[in-house]
Amino acid sequence: MMRIAILTALLFLVARAPAAEAPTTPEGFALPQPGRRFVFPRDHGSHPEFKIEWWYVTGHLAAEDGRRFGYQATFFRRAADRSGGVQIYLAHMALLDVKTGRFLHQERLNREGWDAGASATTLDVRCGPWSLRLAQPDVLQLAGSVRGEVLFEFELRPVQPLVVFGKDGVSRKGAEAGAASHYLTFPRLATRGTLTLAGEKLRVQGESWMDHEMSSSQLAADQVGWDWACLQLRDGRSAMVYRMRRADGTADPFSTLAWVQPDGTVQHAGAGDFTLTPLAKWRSPQSGAEYPSGMELGALDPATGQRVRWRIVPLARDQELTGRITGLAYWEGACRVLDEQGAEIGAAFLELTGYAGDLRRDLR
Repeated sequence: MMRIAILTALLFLVARAPAAEAPTTPEGFALPQPGRRFVFPRDHGSHPEFKIEWWYVTGHLAAEDGRRFGYQATFFRRAADRSGGVQIYLAHMALLDVKTGRFLHQERLNREGWDAGASATTLDVRCGPWSLRLAQPDVLQLAGSVRGEVLFEFELRPVQPLVVFGKDGVSRKGAEAGAASHYLTFPRLATRGTLTLAGEKLRVQGESWMDHEMSSSQLAADQVGWDWACLQLRDGRSAMVYRMRRADGTADPFSTLAWVQPDGTVQHAGAGDFTLTPLAKWRSPQSGAEYPSGMELGALDPATGQRVRWRIVPLARDQELTGRITGLAYWEGACRVLDEQGAEIGAAFLELTGYAGDLRRDLR
């Protein structure tokens, strides 16, 4: 979902956008429209008519010796004006070593040019030496590193169809027209490749999740952040949930839970049909922010018709990304999914934003 506060903090790097003759937004950027027909591979690429866009990959991996890892690779694009003359690219990479609990992360920032960019005809986005590209119709290649200690090259293949979240192709985040996105997702990507950690080269494999969103704004006036999670269940299903948080702590009515069947069929549930409740609290020694430490998802399971209360439990408490460039912080981390009896029924990633500061200044 994600995750545009980081890029909005970079506005000082670009000129104020001029007014357009017939703007869709006050700055002249497009708004997501119902019924849009997506054409691939073109729509895997960049959409400069929208102000903000991101490609977001998270995953769980295991080495041949049994060591487990969680990873994140994200690429953000932000346009300075409707002409598309200036584009800013920000990228984040992170790795969790589950055994040691060590969490490493890094960010890069570049203007569009020789060191950063994204194709408008296919998936091919880069920021410095980091890149995500569509190498073949069903093969993605991801290359990244973290602080000189981690180097990885992964190949990702969809094992579940691409899905489009939201009613008629529009994922609403609030009542305002601009609080929406086109939200495309590969819920399951078989992942394999090499991970070099502290000079040791490991062969790894596992499963990843990839989001691609395009929008021109997301938060409504009374929203301060969101709690988001993706779940990959052992029964072959997947799920995505986001709880848009208001300033008074309540959930916005546009919060959503989406169940994804193995064949790619999506079933949406509204804000009144589920709960997302913190399990505990954790205070960051870096930012000082207090985050939920895990979440309980309460919902009606469409597979059984029964109400479930599943726990999304972090594999390490400290998985906060603190941007040295942007100065913004959020929590994004690898988790496991437990049922009411404590049995592990899946893997997850959890994202928590707006706890290290009100996002409205950046997203409005």
